[in-house]
Amino acid sequence: MDIKGKTIVITGAARGLGAAMARRLAAQGANLALCDLKRDSLDDTAADCRAAGAEVRRYAANVSVESDVEAFMDAVASDCGALDVLINNAGITRDGLLIKYKDGELLGKMSREDWQAVLDVNLTGTFLCAREAAVHMARFGVGGVIINISSLSRVGNFGQSNYSATKAGVAALTVLWARELARHGIRTAAIAPGLINTEMVAAMKPEARDRLAAMVPAKRLGDPDEVAQTAQFILENDYISGRVIDLDGGLRW
Repeated sequence: MDIKGKTIVITGAARGLGAAMARRLAAQGANLALCDLKRDSLDDTAADCRAAGAEVRRYAANVSVESDVEAFMDAVASDCGALDVLINNAGITRDGLLIKYKDGELLGKMSREDWQAVLDVNLTGTFLCAREAAVHMARFGVGGVIINISSLSRVGNFGQSNYSATKAGVAALTVLWARELARHGIRTAAIAPGLINTEMVAAMKPEARDRLAAMVPAKRLGDPDEVAQTAQFILENDYISGRVIDLDGGLRW
C-alpha cells in the first residue's frame, strides 16, 4: 500500500502509541481520522500531524459502545469518502492478582468490574471497530488494512489476567480475520509491543525504569516511534497478513 493520500483511522490517538503512529503516518502523507474518548484530547496530536502537512479530522467515541462505533465509522466514511486503514489501538489496563491470599485469609480478588472493563475496551472494542471498518472497506471496494495492537502479555503476564486474555484474543482475531476478509482485499496484522517508553513509563522513577530496561535483552525500552515504524512496514508490505509481529527487544515472559 502506498500510504500517501490514504484515509487512516487510529483509535486511542490522543497520546502514547496512537499519537506516535499518527505523527509518523502524517509525515508519509496520510489523511488521518483520529479518535479518542474526548475530541479535545486529540488537539495536540492533531496539531502535530497538521504541521507535517496531513489532513486531520477528530472524532469522539467509546469503542466499547456499539452505537458509538457505528456512528464514528459512518462519519469517517462520509467525511473522507474513503476508509483505507484502521489501527485498533485503544486499550486500558486494570491490573491485579486473581486472588490475594495470605496466612489463611483472603485479602482480595480481581473484581468482575475490572475484568469486564478491560474486555469491553480491549477485545469488544477491537471487534466492533474492525467490523465496522470492514463494512466500509468492502463497500468502497478497494480493499484495506486492519492493524490490531496486541501485546507481549498475550502469553500471560503476572497480575494481568484480564489484559492478557484480551491481547491473546486480539492475536487470534487477527489470524481469523486475515482469512475471512481476504476475499474483500482486506489484510490484517497485529503488533505485540513489549516494554515501550510511553508517557506512563516515562513518569516512573528513574530507578524503576532502569529495572524494566534491565529485563530486556536489548538493554533498553522500546520507543513509541519504533511501534509506528512497524505499523508503516505492515502497511507498505502487501504480503503481510494474518501475522503478529513481536516488538519486544528480545524479551520473553
